[in-house]
Amino acid sequence: MANLSTEINAIISRPEFARSRWGILVSSLNTSDTLYRRDAEKYFIPASNVKLLTTAAVLQRLTPTYRIRTAVYGSSDRTQITVSGRSDPSFSDTQLQQLAQQLQQQGIQQVSQLIGDDFAPQEETVNPTWDWEDVQAGYGAPINRLILNQNAISFRLVPQALGEPLRVEWEDPQDNETWQIENQSATVATTEREFIQVGRDLSQPILRVRGQLHVGSDSETTSIAVTDPANRFLSRFQQILQASGITVQQTSLTAQFTPLSNPPLAFVDSPPLSELLVETNRWSNNIYAEALVRQLGEPDRNALSQVEAVLTQLGVDPNSYQLADASGLSRQNLASPEAIVRSLQLMARSPYAQVYRNSLAVAAENGTLRNRFRQTPVAGNLQGKTGSLGGVMALSGYLEIPDFEPLAFSILSNHSILPQANTRQAIDEIVLVLSRLRRC
Repeated sequence: MANLSTEINAIISRPEFARSRWGILVSSLNTSDTLYRRDAEKYFIPASNVKLLTTAAVLQRLTPTYRIRTAVYGSSDRTQITVSGRSDPSFSDTQLQQLAQQLQQQGIQQVSQLIGDDFAPQEETVNPTWDWEDVQAGYGAPINRLILNQNAISFRLVPQALGEPLRVEWEDPQDNETWQIENQSATVATTEREFIQVGRDLSQPILRVRGQLHVGSDSETTSIAVTDPANRFLSRFQQILQASGITVQQTSLTAQFTPLSNPPLAFVDSPPLSELLVETNRWSNNIYAEALVRQLGEPDRNALSQVEAVLTQLGVDPNSYQLADASGLSRQNLASPEAIVRSLQLMARSPYAQVYRNSLAVAAENGTLRNRFRQTPVAGNLQGKTGSLGGVMALSGYLEIPDFEPLAFSILSNHSILPQANTRQAIDEIVLVLSRLRRC
């Protein structure tokens, strides 16, 4: 493997990476023999490669058929109803309408009080280690028990005539009546660069839009985080109930979890975990990762400590990583390439190996790898997880090589001030080097 080391070292030793840190481990999936390593035992910020660890733990503990139930319970006279969620990240307006339809079929026409059970022991709605700009964005939405539409508000930014501000078009027209817009964007000539910056006031509904798009270009879809997700859930449910002919007099929230012994009046189950993991890993959905890990923590256990317990039982050294969140958005997450590769190897021997692998993006085909490795030997042969933050780039996964053994690998780059495209290209070059391995 001397040539392999020479080729990889040549890539990461380029002058442009002189101040960057690289952590790399490449191992045989069958034998666990190491083919290449560079600081593989050291800590790096892994970005969304954290999801490889957290989803492995969730899958091992809950199994592929696990579903998350959102249920509506009623008082004895059915005039007071309580909606109780368990952080279903897939829950949307469609599921609210299904609940309303079931209540309507029960003959309920009037509700004196609609209560939302948003009890979440030991968990904060917004992770305190996330960066300020991230908690404003839709990809950094808060996590609670009553999630609706991924706790984000989506809208499009549409270019206008040259020099005019971008037009904001809300996905839900009702948001147009709620939100004040501070618009400092512009429609610019095609010779100028494009960029978009959106944020929000965290205490009141004010959207801030900055940036510029080319005249005549396509619109850009983006989203911002909801700051009060439980009340937004209740408000939307009240609207849907009343549209279904069920009058609701008032709404309220409770943070005191009380087990309800009566069977629910209505309920909706999420898709099975095997499907939820596809959205989590293949498309790197943060709220899915955070919500799924929370399934391990209720009613009175810390969810991240449960991730560690499951991974330790699986065989991953707890000293090889340190978690601050479930999604990888936090810069306080630390993981070594050893931790990631070990998780990949152990999950390949798990009864749920195929479910785990199927949740990953496929090079040149889908997910976050759909536009990478096109027309190369890696296309269709890499199932992996990407990751990126400012100065951080990661790619880990499984690589099938026609005339060689399958590999598990992890490539982590930290402390870079280069454009992300430069580091991404170097990582892809390393994977292409791996794809050329042949048996002696």
